[in-house]
Amino acid sequence: MPELPEVEVTRLGLSDELRGAQVLEARVGKALRWPLGCDPGQLCGRHVGELFRRGKYLWMPLSPAGLAASTPTDDMTAPPALPGLQAPAPAAPPADSGGLLIHLGMSGSLGLNVHAGPPGPHDHFELRTSRGTLRLTDPRRFGAVVWSTSLHDDPAKRLLARLGAEPFDPFLTPARFHSALRQRRTPIKAALLAGDIVVGAGNIYACEALFRAAIHPRLRCERLSLPRSTALLQALRQTLSEAIALGGSTLRNFRDAHGMSGEFTHQALVYGREGQPCKRCGAAVKRIVQGQRATYFCAHCQKR
Repeated sequence: MPELPEVEVTRLGLSDELRGAQVLEARVGKALRWPLGCDPGQLCGRHVGELFRRGKYLWMPLSPAGLAASTPTDDMTAPPALPGLQAPAPAAPPADSGGLLIHLGMSGSLGLNVHAGPPGPHDHFELRTSRGTLRLTDPRRFGAVVWSTSLHDDPAKRLLARLGAEPFDPFLTPARFHSALRQRRTPIKAALLAGDIVVGAGNIYACEALFRAAIHPRLRCERLSLPRSTALLQALRQTLSEAIALGGSTLRNFRDAHGMSGEFTHQALVYGREGQPCKRCGAAVKRIVQGQRATYFCAHCQKR
């Protein structure tokens, strides 16, 4: 947490407002998960390009003064090769020089404020731009803002290398999804959370997608048929789409770029509803622990 929907909501809230903005000042507060990797002063004078999301990462291109920031669409959306499959070849590196790879960690959020006051105790990175001050607020400090000269160079290349396909990418067909799952010997819930087959299925959204697809969270991946894999992929896409439309989920700290909470958990069918009646059959929703994460499901509706 935050997961893919929260990061996408953040991107949507910032993209138009920051595109073309000039960086006037950069400030680093307490240490985050990884160091910035450059002198904050190097960011001054640069212009913000189009924000893109890859999994739970945001890429913010920062072009030198006088250059237009490129838009590395292919770099961010082309999925890696699934087991036994060949992914499309990546595009050439962006022509400009560098950008920031941003991760919100477990408790982070990005906010843009035209009239920002002094930074608070949990504001650990900020860019003062010609369009306002962008701040990363992260109480637990597991987030990160990392400079990289391109998406094809470390550290960005290394951090993005193991991510699975984007859930809405046409490359991720039901047949490819099924083929990848069939090579796993783990419970389906664990495979979804791993993020190396498909990104975006965080704990809340994995529980909800499995319920919608009527699949038990302990079912082993190799036992999934093509029809059930197809239903699961469709359910995952539907769940993530609804979460984005509702502003994501706020359990504790997440806020969108304008300080609003996400509303998806208020519409959840099973997540957080232990002991309450299933909205489909009326049986009590159950809770188990898988890999130190709570799983909510209906034993009557979700079959092995």
